[in-house]
Amino acid sequence: MDAEVDREAMLDAGPWRRNLIVCVFGSFTTIVGMTLLLPFLPLYVEQLGVSDHAAIVQWSGIAYGATFFSAALTAPLWGRLADRYGRKLMLIRASLGMAIAMSLIGMAHNVYELVGLRLLTGLLGGYASGSTVLVAAQTPKARSGWAIGVLSAGIMAGSLVGPLIGGVLPGLIGIRATFFLIGGVIFITFLGTTFLIQEEARPKTAKGAKSRGGWSLVPDKRPVIAMWGTGLLLMIANMSIEPIITVYVAQLVEAPQVIFVAGLVMSAAAFGSLLSSSHLGKLADHVGHWRIIIICLAVSALLLIPQAFVISGWQLILLRFLMGLALGGLLPCIASVIRHNVPDAVTGSMLGYSISAQYAGQVIGPLAGGFIGGHIGMRAVFLGTSVLMALGAIGNFVVEKKR
Repeated sequence: MDAEVDREAMLDAGPWRRNLIVCVFGSFTTIVGMTLLLPFLPLYVEQLGVSDHAAIVQWSGIAYGATFFSAALTAPLWGRLADRYGRKLMLIRASLGMAIAMSLIGMAHNVYELVGLRLLTGLLGGYASGSTVLVAAQTPKARSGWAIGVLSAGIMAGSLVGPLIGGVLPGLIGIRATFFLIGGVIFITFLGTTFLIQEEARPKTAKGAKSRGGWSLVPDKRPVIAMWGTGLLLMIANMSIEPIITVYVAQLVEAPQVIFVAGLVMSAAAFGSLLSSSHLGKLADHVGHWRIIIICLAVSALLLIPQAFVISGWQLILLRFLMGLALGGLLPCIASVIRHNVPDAVTGSMLGYSISAQYAGQVIGPLAGGFIGGHIGMRAVFLGTSVLMALGAIGNFVVEKKR
């Protein structure tokens, strides 16, 4: 017990604040790099020789999703390697790899090279997920919720700002130069990561532990599994309306306003989460992470119900914003619960699987939303997601009480 107190005191006096600043900046820049091509991707695909309209749309979707697909597959691997060889080393690898990959995308000659380089970006990347691992492991446990909340805010800010930058820069400097510029910015992240981040010495058990023994080192597996499921639900809730949102908004507003209002609806939840994540993370450090998770899931479930029955665009925007405020507390609390319930030697591995579950939610959410919206009805998407969030709240309550 005394050793744990001494360890927390040493961490509190350590460089974790500077590490957090570098990780927030790095996560922001790399997420911007992953998302800024969304507005002009069809134009770039067309420049690379695809002329048919349907093919342009198809290849744009493949190229955009390729990065997240490969990132989901490799997140557990990078987490495991971070436990064995160092979390800072993985951030250096990710920032340098993304700087190179983003620059190479600007030199693509055809759509096949574009897709391959987007796959490479996800394979070599993972800076934001690696930052989550490092911040969770290096921050004092009493402040982990707040720190991860700040990091989550930086990640969500990158998701919001990336498409905005992508809508402006290509018109000023050209599409290829945009990739070269963001590659240069990420290279600055690489330099900051290399020279400014200081990593606490890893426990000796982490260096010699076999990867296959990581799961066996977790004393109580229920909290970890619950957090993986919660991360999956979070992304499903965020992404399930993506395929139907424009069609749904078209029923609420006049035709000239549809695209504008749909954009606001898509951004509202992310903006709400950006505002609330650090505050809810800090609150969770005081009142308990499990309690905040259960409340956030329950509130989100309730807010999804009226979204199925709105009669105007502003009502939907407001409800999505409020839901974003509630969902903002989940990411920092998920990471904090895992951090508190697994040995330091396998923190990276367990958080890596958690991040993979979240990526899976980003895939399952749109697929399920599109299928349900097309075959059952758009209201069923909101109501079905509400039921999932309610089940998540109940499941977390049961797991927490049984511990």
